Amino acid sequence: MTMCDDVLDAVELIASGELTPDEQTAAHLTTCASCASALEAARRLEALLRQRPVAAPPPQFTSRTMARIRRARWRNEQVIDWVFNVVLVAVAVMVAAGLWTIASRSGLTSVNSEALDLLATATKTIVRRVSPSLPLYALATALLVSALGIWWWAERDTAI
Repeated sequence: MTMCDDVLDAVELIASGELTPDEQTAAHLTTCASCASALEAARRLEALLRQRPVAAPPPQFTSRTMARIRRARWRNEQVIDWVFNVVLVAVAVMVAAGLWTIASRSGLTSVNSEALDLLATATKTIVRRVSPSLPLYALATALLVSALGIWWWAERDTAI
């Protein structure tokens, strides 16, 4: 970019007083007629805009606008939640169908009573070993749910 491009990008900010030109920009404005003309035109426009009366917003403009934004965001979040839930159900159905297909092709659906007794014994052993840890897992789950609930409560008013 050339110096003129940099100055022309900042002309409106300089004219409105939001930006004070640095030494290099000020020097360029004194030597470049095109950039100085653009700055002068921007200053005239800024002066005209400041002379115009500013219309007062209608009553409750901000609250109505914010309510519309919240409703629009809520609708978007609802659509995202719905799509997410549909995808989860589809994945669960595919996993179940895949397991059923694997079990059918491998012959596991026609197991005899000895295999079922072995499976029941293994399940009882697993439950016996895991049961002492269940209160710890329940407490950890409750703590996680509480933390997520507090997070949701804290974030619900900050979302615009």
